[in-house]
Formats: sequence, structure tokens, C-alpha cells
Amino acid sequence: MGKLRELAAPFVVPGPAGVAVRVRLRVSESDAGVLAEVGDFLGSLAAGDLAERSQQGLEHNAASWAVRKRGLTGRSSARWAGSITKATHDQWALARRGQVTQMSWLRGQIASVEARLARPLGAKADKRAGLVRGYASRGEWHAKARRLQTLKDRLAVVEAAWTAGRVRVVRGGKHLARTRHNLGAAGLSEQAWRECWRTERMFLAADGESGKRFGNETIRVTDTGQVSIKLPAALVHLANAPHGRYVLDVTVRFQHRGQEWRDRITANRAVAYRINHDTARSRWYVTASWQRAVTPTLPLEAALAHGVVGVDMNDDHLAAWQLDVHGNPVGEPQRFFYDLTGSTEHRDAQLRHALSRLLHHTRDCGAAAIAIEDLDFTDGTSREKYGRNKRFRRRLSRFPTAKLKARLVSMAAEQDITIVAVDPAYTSKWGARHWQRPLTTPTRKISRHDAASIAIGRRALGHPIRRRTAPPHDDRSDRRGHRTVQARPEIRLREETRPHLPGPRTRCVSPVVERKRGTSLPNTVRGSATEQQSWQQDSLTLSVQERYGSWHVHRVGMGQSDGQGTV
Repeated sequence: MGKLRELAAPFVVPGPAGVAVRVRLRVSESDAGVLAEVGDFLGSLAAGDLAERSQQGLEHNAASWAVRKRGLTGRSSARWAGSITKATHDQWALARRGQVTQMSWLRGQIASVEARLARPLGAKADKRAGLVRGYASRGEWHAKARRLQTLKDRLAVVEAAWTAGRVRVVRGGKHLARTRHNLGAAGLSEQAWRECWRTERMFLAADGESGKRFGNETIRVTDTGQVSIKLPAALVHLANAPHGRYVLDVTVRFQHRGQEWRDRITANRAVAYRINHDTARSRWYVTASWQRAVTPTLPLEAALAHGVVGVDMNDDHLAAWQLDVHGNPVGEPQRFFYDLTGSTEHRDAQLRHALSRLLHHTRDCGAAAIAIEDLDFTDGTSREKYGRNKRFRRRLSRFPTAKLKARLVSMAAEQDITIVAVDPAYTSKWGARHWQRPLTTPTRKISRHDAASIAIGRRALGHPIRRRTAPPHDDRSDRRGHRTVQARPEIRLREETRPHLPGPRTRCVSPVVERKRGTSLPNTVRGSATEQQSWQQDSLTLSVQERYGSWHVHRVGMGQSDGQGTV
């Protein structure tokens, strides 16, 4: 048997650090025109600032940042300049992190291809020896050898860009930029594409500032829902309110987390706003976001004090099963289905609905924690790992692991439910081996995913996935250890079988006295009131029946008295 990899310890996932809510802006045509003009102007400033920042590369410092901000302040305002430069820094940092991820992925691909090229054609994999399989044919080997050189060239280009501090960023998105050359396949006309390109490159976002009125001076939303924007210096002529502000005709009202948002703006705490336009629906939206106070994370033992609900995430459903503190499954397995086909909005709605049902089930069970796998499929979509199994690789690609975990953590924080992440290694395999068959009955069929949910929950609780260890031999009890790995050290009769003890479960009456009552003969005195009453024999206990049953039948069959009444 091959060596198993070391398993990571379960940990409590920290709660969300921020909140974002969105509501529709039902603006008029005049308001939409002003928003579009302001967004285009600020978008052009953001594009120029990003280009200047990219040219500076690693030579950027606080002095150069101050020069850029002063240049933007004269053309817009100090707060707009601060928002634009901050967005530029975030975009540049995101591109640098993308380069690191790309270099790591390329190195992994190169190592995988080189390992397979070194193996003979048609060689099988040997996990024990750590050997991968070889390529099936000479043509495939030749194609992979060419791909190896391509990967090495790409890695050299990315490493050179990383060393020089150069990044490649497309304002508006690389996907939309490439769509310009394939309008027929995308089903867009040139005019429709230009409208989408213009919308994506607009900039209408402003960070909040605590201590200012309603938490934001640039884009202000009052407690009554009135929306106003601080116009740039070049567009002050569009103002319809004092101090160079433009007030929209429409009011907004945040339904989700509305009271939390209202409490923040009335206390003049920072709230960031972003206004965007959806060209497909021809609608305007405003998004409010703010940081949440860091909530103390519960210790793992406190979170699991009332058991846990183990969840196995799949591409079409969530398999869940409640476990008590000892790791035993309680009740019936639950499955929460969702559909990941269709548009992005449809997939998001499906995930939210499934997670809502999971959280409601957890609350109904009385548990305060949900155990999930710490999954990461970033390396699972490569051709070198799963070969020609395109269907499986596409399934991994569309599975929203990060989004599902982020939504679950955010929604669970509102229900005071803790999320515990465990190592995903061997959960499906060991769960099916140790739990699927024992729990399957003629009226209940347990799937492999249901068994995996039990394995996930037991790993979160700190129990081994195996149900029981083999009983030790009589002469090796001291060396082989305990009989069961499930019971805790303080549990009564941990190392022995647990027969039923007679007597009430409350233990108000001694079990010894109860045993004597059931087995002892009636002790009466001739002529007493007890003897003169109607006498009826009590049913014997199971232990007495088993001990004296055969002797009693033998005596009665011979026509002799059994000593307690009749012959």
C-alpha cells in the first residue's frame, strides 16, 4: 500500500470582512445621460492613470503617487483623484498576483509533461513508486514535446515581465476585447459591442470616509434615499444643486441589510458606493459596501459542542448528514440540489437557494457548525492530470468552489453558524468503504456522497473515519490498545462490550437491588396476610428464564411439581 499524505488539521473558517448590497436605480433619460457622461470622463482619467502607473513599474513610490494624484485633482476633485489612484493600485497589484499564479501553473505543467515524456510509451502509472503513466503513442509524445517548448517560452516571458515589473491589464476586460474580432460568434453587432465596451470602461466608484456626512462626500445616499454625485471640475456645468453636485430624480431603498446600512450612514461611518450600467437589461444599479467589525472566531471545540453537519459538495447537489459529538450519524441524509447550467444569474440563484436550505436544516437540527472540504480545483483542469477526460475537466471548471464557500461563509455568519474546513483527502473513498454499506437498508439506499458527508463530519470532530477497530486478541489486549476508537476516554466501559444493565435509567434505584427483586423467591410467613391474598407469579427475567428454562420443562414433563404451584 502506498504512503498516505499527511492530513491537515481542521480549522474554523473566519467570517466575512465586508458586506455589499445592490439596488436598482430607476433613473430618467436625463439622469442616465449625466451618469454616462460623468462615467466616461472619469473612465478616461482612470485609463490614463493606469497606463502611467504601469510605465513606472517597480520604481513607483509615494512621491510619484502624489504627483499623479495632484494631476488628477486639478481635472476632477481630490476625492475622485483618491478613488481613481486607489483603484489603479488595486488593479496593478491584482495583475502582479496573476503573474505569480501563472508562473506557478506553468512550472507545474512543465514538470508534469517532462515526467510523462521520460516514461516509455504506454507505460502504466505506479503510485507506490511515484511514477506517472507514459503517453499512448509516438504522435502524442511528439505533440507533447512541442507543447513543452511552448510552455517554457511562455514561462520565460512571464518571468521576464515579473522581474521588470511589467503587467498587462485591459480596462474593460480581455474577454470583451477579444470578442471584438468574433462578433458573429458572440451574437453582437458592432454598435452593441461598442456600447458594452464603453460601459465596462466607465468609472463611477467612490470610497467612503468616516466622519463625513452620511459616510461619503463623493457619492452620497441619504437616509431618505436621495442620491447625489459630486461632479468633476470639467463637468460642473451639469450641476443642479449647490456646491457642484448633481441630485438624481429617483430615490433608492436597500431592502437587504437596510437597517444595518441605515445605522452606518446615520452615524456618519464610511460606506463605499459604485454605480454601474447593465447594457443587456438597460438598467442602472448602485452597490453599497462597507467593512464589518472583526468578529471573534469560536474555538473549534466550542463550535462542535452540539455536533456538526457534514456536507459533501458536488456539481449538482449538496449531500449533508448530521453527526453527534461522538461522530454517529443522526437522522436521515439530506440532499440539496441545484442546477449550474444557464446564465450566471441563474447559477447564483440556484446556489443561494441550496445554501439557504442547508442553513435552515442545520438550525432545525440544533447544530451550530457545518463541516465542508477545503477544495481547490486550480490544478484539476489540466490535460496532463486527467488526460483526455474532457467531460470531467469541464465539470471541474464549471464547479464554483470558491464562490460557493464564500457565499456559505457569508450566509452562515448571519445565522450564527460556524464553518469548519477539513482536508478533502480520501473522504469519498474511506466514507464509501466504512459507512456506505453498513448504513444501507432495504428501504434506504446510501450513496457514496452521503457516506462522504459522514467522513467529512467525523474528520471535523477529530474522530477517525473508520467505524471501529478490530477487537484485540486475548493475549494482546495490553499491546493492541482499546477496543474502539470512537468512544472517548471518560465514557463508561470504553474498552468492553456494553450490556444492558437492569434497573431504571435514572439510576435512582441500585441495579443490584433491582436484580435481586427479579430473581429472588417470595419470602412469606404461613398464616400472614400476604399469604392469604391472591397470589400471582411475576414473569421471570430473561437471565433466569435462560438459566432455568430447560430444567423447568424437564421436571414438568416428568409429572413432578416445579416447586411454585402446579405440576
